[in-house]
Amino acid sequence: MKIKKIFALLLVISIMTTLFVGCSDSSTEKEDKVTLKIACFAPDDSKLFNDKDLQGAFQKEHPNVNIEVEEYKDAAEYNNAMKIRASANQLPDVMYMKTYMFSDYKDYLSDLTELESTDNNLFSKDYRIDDKVYGLPTVSGKSYVYYWTDMFEEAGVEVPKTWNEFADVAKTLKDFYSKNDPNFIALGVGAKDEWPTYPYMEFMPAAESGNGALWNEIATQDEPFAEGTDISKTYHKVYDLFTSGVCGKDPLGIGHDQVSSLFAEKQVGMITFAPTLLSKLQGEGRDLSTLSTFYLPVRDSEDEEFRNVIQGDNFLSISQDSANQEIAKEFINFFFSNEWYPEFINAKGDDSALSTYSKEKDPILKAADEKQPDMVNVCYDGGNKDFNDIVAQTKFNYKKLGAQFFIEGFDLDEELVRLNEAWKQARTTLNIK
Repeated sequence: MKIKKIFALLLVISIMTTLFVGCSDSSTEKEDKVTLKIACFAPDDSKLFNDKDLQGAFQKEHPNVNIEVEEYKDAAEYNNAMKIRASANQLPDVMYMKTYMFSDYKDYLSDLTELESTDNNLFSKDYRIDDKVYGLPTVSGKSYVYYWTDMFEEAGVEVPKTWNEFADVAKTLKDFYSKNDPNFIALGVGAKDEWPTYPYMEFMPAAESGNGALWNEIATQDEPFAEGTDISKTYHKVYDLFTSGVCGKDPLGIGHDQVSSLFAEKQVGMITFAPTLLSKLQGEGRDLSTLSTFYLPVRDSEDEEFRNVIQGDNFLSISQDSANQEIAKEFINFFFSNEWYPEFINAKGDDSALSTYSKEKDPILKAADEKQPDMVNVCYDGGNKDFNDIVAQTKFNYKKLGAQFFIEGFDLDEELVRLNEAWKQARTTLNIK
């Protein structure tokens, strides 16, 4: 199997050259030899495909098909590149997708509704657009609050069950451990990179409201950030926590990789992140005997239901540009079959996205489930076309906003007023009802 690392500048040059000469790879492929191109924004998955020999496994039934994985460093770089390729009608055969990407690409994607693997996917109904399935998630994902049990015990704190308790635990950890280590961070965020604020700024409003399609709903509202709304309540909770000093002396100076390393060295008390953090720590050979997890408690009282966001992630889609439609569909069915999917999902920290295959959860992550056996899952929708059109018009960026909370003098109330004004104007300009 061939893995190509894609760089944006080279991609543009390649596309422009192809346009001038008026040909494409697919026109030169022989019928008896096919190269299936898969664009992937998850480097860990690209590595896994190579390590587990995805091509060899698929070639048992399709010996004439070679697989070429185009690897991008992250979803942002990937999304920019795919937009260029979409305009040139040169999208790859199989595409990785995030929920928020579907509004931009659905017109370029094939309908997967009738695939066998669609019937077996736990999320196929949740992410339909106009009653069509344009992508199937490869994993089921949740965020976890990671912590060290020995550090909690030493500081005399217990796993929190409400938001105020969570904030109190962070403050107690800070006060206790900073006496001997002034650089101790009670709650690691990695705000230098902005995107690590997503559990609080992107997912938490959905958990607060119990509405996984909250972003779609606010596209119909003129003032979704007004006082009393779920978004306003959530962002004020997060703002109060982030500005309480529990995130360290310089939260904007530390990125995700650094804060993860500090957490591994127990210089950070808690960190909220995906199962990939556990995989990273296990891969480094760390002593994880006192590592455990719990779910972020958003609720204000134990009398309220405990809600947590769950989502399908890293979707597989097929582009309409593909000259290999049937092979691509057979590949997707193969990917989710017993011949490949167990190999794939058992090598990842995420949960299974299939009703036909259950994965044994790592005990460290399973601990979170045991602490909240009656938890209510809220299936997250990344936002429809109307929402994303308004976002583009207003430049609303929840992850960036979360990082801005750490800027001295930042006024959240003023920013929410500005966002309401911009939001209303954008809905008028775009004629969104």
